Amino acid sequence: IQPMQQFRYTVGKNSTDSAMIIDAMDLLHSNNVGGFCIVASDSDYTRLATRIREKGLFVIGVGEKKTPEAFTNACNQFIYCENLIGPKEIRKKAAKEEKSDVSDPLNLLLEGFNLAAKEEEWIHLSALGSVLRQLDPAFDPRTYGHQQLQSLNKKYPEAFTLKRDKLRKPPVVYVALTAL
Repeated sequence: IQPMQQFRYTVGKNSTDSAMIIDAMDLLHSNNVGGFCIVASDSDYTRLATRIREKGLFVIGVGEKKTPEAFTNACNQFIYCENLIGPKEIRKKAAKEEKSDVSDPLNLLLEGFNLAAKEEEWIHLSALGSVLRQLDPAFDPRTYGHQQLQSLNKKYPEAFTLKRDKLRKPPVVYVALTAL
């Protein structure tokens, strides 16, 4: 890591963002990295994330919940800073957010299940998680007050049934739609 100072040449332009984008492109073309992590909450890095993915590399974005959807969708995976807290804080936050503007994830969970299941009745919970992150790179159970996808699915017993195969090491969790 090399510390760098970027001077401001004009008012109203963010020369630091531009310098970091140029450095990232240099790294991209050096073919010495396997992926990128971009920590930002603005859309200035949307095209950079898209370009890195076009080159076949994995992009993780990290930012605040105010991050524009264009940037979160440009990343393979996006993590909200607000989700990077301990389990006690998540439970406290969940109680507050049930009354906030966080949308109910049930429709996304159902869509993800239907895409992952195809013709299967039971699917690996991990397969559901992978499809959910493809549908929404910012998907994270912690956004909805749950530490894991398993506990988020348990919140909807009318929609999902979970079973654990304890004979496998480590145990595998499967999910199916609840029979109506």
